[in-house]
Amino acid sequence: MRPAIGQEKSVDAGFDSALQYAERWLDIIENKGTFSEADAKSIIEESKENFAEHFNRGWLEYRKSVTEAGDWASVEWSGEGAAFRDVLGREYIDCLGGFGMMDLGWCHPEVVRAVKAQVERSPMPSQELIDPLRGVLAKLMAQITPGDLKYSWFAASGTEAIEASIKIAKLYTQKSAFIVAVKGFHGKTLGSLSLMGKADYRAPMGTLYGGPIYHVPFGDADAVERQLEICDKVGIGIAGVLFEPIQGEAGAIVPPDNFWPKVREVTKRYNVLLIADEVQTGLGRTGRMWGVDHWNVVPDILAVAKSLGGGVMPVSAVVTTEEIFEPMMYPNPFMHTTTTGGGALACAAAIAAIRVTLRDRLWEQAAAKGEYLIPKLQEFAAQYPQIYEKITGKGLLIGMHFRNPQIGYRVAAELFKRGVLVSGTLTSAQTVRIEPPLIISMEQLDEVLERLGDALKTVSRSMEDG
Repeated sequence: MRPAIGQEKSVDAGFDSALQYAERWLDIIENKGTFSEADAKSIIEESKENFAEHFNRGWLEYRKSVTEAGDWASVEWSGEGAAFRDVLGREYIDCLGGFGMMDLGWCHPEVVRAVKAQVERSPMPSQELIDPLRGVLAKLMAQITPGDLKYSWFAASGTEAIEASIKIAKLYTQKSAFIVAVKGFHGKTLGSLSLMGKADYRAPMGTLYGGPIYHVPFGDADAVERQLEICDKVGIGIAGVLFEPIQGEAGAIVPPDNFWPKVREVTKRYNVLLIADEVQTGLGRTGRMWGVDHWNVVPDILAVAKSLGGGVMPVSAVVTTEEIFEPMMYPNPFMHTTTTGGGALACAAAIAAIRVTLRDRLWEQAAAKGEYLIPKLQEFAAQYPQIYEKITGKGLLIGMHFRNPQIGYRVAAELFKRGVLVSGTLTSAQTVRIEPPLIISMEQLDEVLERLGDALKTVSRSMEDG
């Protein structure tokens, strides 16, 4: 049935309004200059309204950029290196780094240049011809990952990489169960969420992945061995054991040094795949190229995302051995595909990001800067025991653990007021991560420490005053 004439006019009017709105915002996007204060404030108000009415109102109620920015919320607009500015021109030192996405900083010129060159040639694949950059990136991943990892599969996000890891493990082993860690974080799509070790995100969803999932304490290799032994005795087939090398969202939790080597030994003994979730730790963040490199462990499957796109394009990868990848190639090479995964723009960004990481040896920079920063944070923790519980981490994946979430949020909020962005929201602030771009300068780190010291004084005084 055709819509009535009046309905057609109403639809057309909506289209006309959308067209005008898109054109207006494209003019704003293409503007290379600065905005007047009035225009900037208009963008802020419009952004808040759009989030409230069309995206997610809850974000506005819990973000420091809204609740702690004064009269005008902070709307991000531009950046380079380890600093960025909002639309009003207020500048911040980035110690959040997009939760590990910004290893190379904001708008790294070499990554941007590679993407610009590719977008003018062929932005997305035909889906039929061989697209060369996908093969180039796959070869690079084989060259830079541990051991005999050889074949790659690409997508856009970390949770997609974990979903693919689950599927590859099940295809290869023909088993369904997984062992994962309490407080582990692996993404929020349904399969990845099933492996997560946090009730906040799992419980509201009810029934998740259909196969058995067993959670063990992170860092307890004996618990992993016991669970493998029990499952073996009762006939439950374990497809894989999956952990983050260092737990990220849990607060940069570093396991005991015997954990990864022993887990590798027992998984081999029980013929179970070992999967490393390097989505946040990979490509230098913790002071080694890969988190598992701290313990000289080679996993069977490795998932990486976030910084792989150089902070410019979303791209993720799963890398595994030829033997394990075989069921993804034969008899059906289209067993697991995605239309946009491994697109030319994403691959161009990743190729450039890998080049910069290798040439500038960014893992060494992360190690040196972490060795400088962590002891100074531990000094603050000793100076303010009423505020801090402990400091954890390796390289530039660092966790500040506070006595309670309220204190953590106050520290994060005071830092934001002083132009330093760290993690921590009204709903999650007992542990606040410091995760800056690996290219952050020593001068910027010193500035962060100075502003943190001032913030801690303010929070301490407010606690004393009750």
